[in-house]
Amino acid sequence: MTGTTSSSTEPDDPAAPARRRIFADLTPLRVSPDYRRLWVGNTVSWMGSAMTSFAVALQVYDITRSSFSVGLVGLCSLVPLVLFGLYGGAVADSVDRRKLGLYSAGGLAALSVVLAAAALSGYHQVWLLYTVVALQSICGALNAPARSAMVPRLLPPEQLPAANALQSVTTTSGFVVGPALGGVVVGLFGFQAAYLIDAVAFSGALYAMWRLPSMLPDRGEDKRGRASVLDGLRFLAGRPNIRMTFFSDMCAMVLAQPKALFPAIAVVWYGGDAKVAGLLGGATAAGALLGGLFSGWQGRIRRHGLAILLSVAGWGLAIAVFGLTRNLWLGVFFLALAGWMDTVSMVFRTTMLQAATPDDMRGRLQGVFIVVVVGGPRLGDFLAGSVADLTTPTLAITGGGLACALAVGLLALRWRGFARYDARSPEA
Repeated sequence: MTGTTSSSTEPDDPAAPARRRIFADLTPLRVSPDYRRLWVGNTVSWMGSAMTSFAVALQVYDITRSSFSVGLVGLCSLVPLVLFGLYGGAVADSVDRRKLGLYSAGGLAALSVVLAAAALSGYHQVWLLYTVVALQSICGALNAPARSAMVPRLLPPEQLPAANALQSVTTTSGFVVGPALGGVVVGLFGFQAAYLIDAVAFSGALYAMWRLPSMLPDRGEDKRGRASVLDGLRFLAGRPNIRMTFFSDMCAMVLAQPKALFPAIAVVWYGGDAKVAGLLGGATAAGALLGGLFSGWQGRIRRHGLAILLSVAGWGLAIAVFGLTRNLWLGVFFLALAGWMDTVSMVFRTTMLQAATPDDMRGRLQGVFIVVVVGGPRLGDFLAGSVADLTTPTLAITGGGLACALAVGLLALRWRGFARYDARSPEA
């Protein structure tokens, strides 16, 4: 019904194809009510989660007046997410993904209620905040692989790039809007208001999951009831194209990740303060958001492997040039350009992972994806900080960007078939 309606209205609007060539392709939202509900619910709940994450950091600092204590919030989030990322993917390949997504989203909503109740009762204890953050990460590690593995069951393969571009809009807009909204809400109404808003925001995700059909993994001839993490890693070992999506992302996130140096270079390079550091950090997110909003052209690209190689190399080169700039606005421009390249890479990497992976392996591979996406930037922060302390920030940033471009070029030479990957006949 929806497909008929969409196709019948498009000829009446001759400008529609031109808009899709420029702006994000909204076809997945039009043709699939299930996907539309899932995307809207995920967008609202993601902004609420980003708001809560910022509010927790503010509350920890309000209690302790310690930046180190605030830093521990990230550690409490990172460790469970990495440890449970692979496990969550295996669970998503063993059970009904709809139920897993529903229960884990319900857990996240309940944890926000716990935070709100504690704030309302005046129970301000850092250990409780750390515990809730860790439990939220566990629920998120179960929820994300299940939710991502659902998308290829809701849309045809040719619409996956558009769907992943829309997901990038959700993610980056949450990073941009969530903290700003959290600061305003906490400032006006207190911590409990931010946590209650987050709990209510999860109702959209819960409703979307509730309306979905059953999402049991399609096992084909394999009727085993339990999916093994090791089976997923063995599958990955024999699939060079999928492995390359992870390798290329690690090149960008580990070798060319300047975020940890923003506070220092804001002062040393630009003579600024925390506001300048915030501007540098927001530039990459703004570029990524623009990349998602102006992503219509990506749906016509078939050589996804080549697009990933070029965009990762583009990220590295943009970071390298940023390392040579001493003009603030020129630096912001190149960081935004790097963010744009990151969105392009993410769209095609995710699409390849969804299209070239059999349904019974999608959860486990999404678990690996989470570990890479979460762990890579943290390793990159450590590497950039270490190199900058031993040498200079310029060498750390520019050298890292050039190393990223060189590394992805060497990977392309080692696995030449990756550049020839064609979305019309996806091969893992």
